[in-house]
Amino acid sequence: MTLTTPALLFPAISLLLLAYTNRFLVLAQLIRQLNSREGDTIRPVVKAQISNLRKRIKLIRTMQFYGVISFLLCTAAMFAVFLELLLLGAIFFGASLICLLGSLLFSLYEIHISCDAIELELTSIAEKPLSKDS
Repeated sequence: MTLTTPALLFPAISLLLLAYTNRFLVLAQLIRQLNSREGDTIRPVVKAQISNLRKRIKLIRTMQFYGVISFLLCTAAMFAVFLELLLLGAIFFGASLICLLGSLLFSLYEIHISCDAIELELTSIAEKPLSKDS
């Protein structure tokens, strides 16, 4: 293994962390909008959304955690290879890949849950009465 092997992951992990941060910011904005829009009373569909949003926030935090650990282990792998500790570098790199895999699996689950949130919205829209113009 050369120094460039773990270095190949740097741009991928950086972009992944950026995507996770964007997902987090969108959720935070949605939560703020729900809070200001709902006021003192909360509709049943919003109750279901709150549960979904809590779950998604926790998943994104976990995704970010494993992504950052992967980034740190990748850096440690490069440092070990730089010091010519190839076995230690390979161990760090392997652990980095495992953390990256974990992060991606949590991301996949979060995408599944976000689709459930959209389904809640569609159900809520479908339950509204038709307008008289139809």
